[in-house]
Amino acid sequence: MDIGQWLRDLGLQSYEQAFCDNGVDLEVLRRLTADDLKEIGVSAVGHRRKILHAIGELAAASRKRQT
Repeated sequence: MDIGQWLRDLGLQSYEQAFCDNGVDLEVLRRLTADDLKEIGVSAVGHRRKILHAIGELAAASRKRQT
């Protein structure tokens, strides 16, 4: 999965460079917390919530594929 495209799909492409600069790949993405997002520069609460919700959806989709 392309993290940059994923962020663009969420309308949050402005964070693409921050994710890249901080080495966020798919493995790291799945483990991100609200505090991690703050640390890499996602300051807006709404944006953090949107990202965390989308991470949850990725996890749910992954679990569905495994069953």
